[in-house]
Amino acid sequence: MAGMSDRPNLHTPEFTYDDEDPPGYRGGAMMISKALGAKETSLRLFELASGESLCPYHYEYVEEWLLLLSGELDLRTPAGTERLASGAVACFPAGPDGAHKVTTPDEQTEPSRFVMFSSTREPSVAVYPDGDKIGVWVPGGADNVMLRRESGNVPYYDGETG
Repeated sequence: MAGMSDRPNLHTPEFTYDDEDPPGYRGGAMMISKALGAKETSLRLFELASGESLCPYHYEYVEEWLLLLSGELDLRTPAGTERLASGAVACFPAGPDGAHKVTTPDEQTEPSRFVMFSSTREPSVAVYPDGDKIGVWVPGGADNVMLRRESGNVPYYDGETG
């Protein structure tokens, strides 16, 4: 667990960036819960520049929450797209009704900063309706997969022998 001197602070974040993120999905992240040794809850601070999105449109099988600290975000859900202002809070229920994608508006000059709350439990599953994909993440990551639903769908006993 983090001590007082190394406790993460939302006002002085240290973001990391993933060089593998493609244009349109480049943003910084600070893994708050990991730094504090949390076991059940995932708490991450994100920073997204103009025109960048956090993830493709997706849903998971756990509830997620968003707290917008600064800037604005365009939030796409099954109900459509709406503009969130600083201070907004959103809850994404488990399953298809909780599908979401957040993007910093193109006209915004400063990055948006927001916190996402989720579960750390694995295995975990996310569904990406636009790309017809399903992602499965397992402890350690050795058996993580990203599959197209259509081509990855096989009968339960396919390839099994008595």
